[in-house]
Amino acid sequence: MILAVDVGNTNIVIGFLEDKELVNECRLSTSADDSAEEYAIKLNSILEICKINVKDIEGSVLSSVVPPLNRTISKAIMLITGKMPIVVGPGVKTGLNIKINNPAELGADMVVGAVAGTAKYPCPQIIFDLGTATTASVIDKNGCFLGGAILCGVKTGLNALASSTAQLPQIEIVAPENAICTNTIDSMRSGTVFGTAAMLDGLIKRFEAELGEKATVIVTGGLGGVIAKYCESEVIVDRHLLIDGLRMIYEKNS
Repeated sequence: MILAVDVGNTNIVIGFLEDKELVNECRLSTSADDSAEEYAIKLNSILEICKINVKDIEGSVLSSVVPPLNRTISKAIMLITGKMPIVVGPGVKTGLNIKINNPAELGADMVVGAVAGTAKYPCPQIIFDLGTATTASVIDKNGCFLGGAILCGVKTGLNALASSTAQLPQIEIVAPENAICTNTIDSMRSGTVFGTAAMLDGLIKRFEAELGEKATVIVTGGLGGVIAKYCESEVIVDRHLLIDGLRMIYEKNS
């Protein structure tokens, strides 16, 4: 069994994979203040909840967009499993041809998503990851990572809206019945859900114009499924894209 850990700015996704099958998936809140021992306690509790024997874990792989936590969580995994994880970064084999100006700048999450995307779906492709930030990755017909876009995440935008205005509250992210709304809450929902979907459609149109051809569009991330159903473009929702990518990178480096 493989332990795959994806550290995001808001959540840490932990997956347990047997061969190519995701056996279990859990989430923790990301806390930069927690020690390795505190994360080890949390990981041990997850193993108990999921009824997984630590002796069954043959190895682990970690990707992170929070660099200060790399050593902390690596140590936590070591404390529990007795083995250091493979950490996605320089020197780790991915098989991905990255053509941006400085490949070292590319976030580990975007690398992992592209590894899985190119293995699972036809190229060219566009991958949207809707997390704390929304990232867009564009991959050409030869499987080369060309670049993309980074924009404000759905919840991040809502939090800024609620905290920076006197009369707009926090809301549940669900679609209203209509795009034209007659009350504040539904108006915020329309802007959040339909507005984000329209933004993705607009980026897809621009990316495909620059590619010169249609692309496979994949949407992942915590809110991917909520937003994707309102896109006018044809999209594939893949909730476990990054966990699959981590497994593939583990296999390349084992």
